[in-house]
Amino acid sequence: MSFFENLQAQTASEREALFSVPVIRDALGGVVSLEGYVAFLTQAYHHVRHTVPLMMACGARLPSRLEWLRGAVCEYIEEEYGHERWILNDIAACGGDPDKVRDGRPALPIELMVAFLYDLIARGNPVGLFGMVNVLEGTSIALATQAAGRIQGSLGLADKAFSYLSSHGALDQDHMVTYRGLMDRLDDSGDQQAVIHAAKVVYRLYTEMFQHLPRAGQSEVRHALA
Repeated sequence: MSFFENLQAQTASEREALFSVPVIRDALGGVVSLEGYVAFLTQAYHHVRHTVPLMMACGARLPSRLEWLRGAVCEYIEEEYGHERWILNDIAACGGDPDKVRDGRPALPIELMVAFLYDLIARGNPVGLFGMVNVLEGTSIALATQAAGRIQGSLGLADKAFSYLSSHGALDQDHMVTYRGLMDRLDDSGDQQAVIHAAKVVYRLYTEMFQHLPRAGQSEVRHALA
């Protein structure tokens, strides 16, 4: 079994827990409220804006034996730079306030996830950051390819409100092909365990974030009870 396959097997229960969250099941069926979509974009902004800084920190900490991986990190940085601005543009297209999102704080699970990743790079094994890549890109592929079009149709939003999610379908599928090749080159057990551990932690925190997003119909219920 290749390491990529082992990574998927070792994190299967965490992945199943994430995709069992009701709001994700709703999204895959195209049932999402505007409030829920903007809430998702808000949390996405607060972790996506750290993607490039995290990758830069990771690249700087990689040992010389992983110079081939540092090169891949450089390419990833170039491809990911500025994507947080796409999210702010989408929020504005939904009628939200991008300045409020930019100047605000993330929900606790995202704040803890970002802090964990910075600490992992600084005090642990920087290769572990690729556990985050496995979780976030795998999830975005599912949402982009299976849900984006349905959500857009149900909400009646313009294409400019889906620049982030729609673009990451094909983009992240390409990334995952590259990612699989990179992970299968990791032959150090310490590096492999760091990736598995980080993936498990990120899955858990990402799942918790989705558990707190508003579901379609909830806002209507709250307004009726007010």
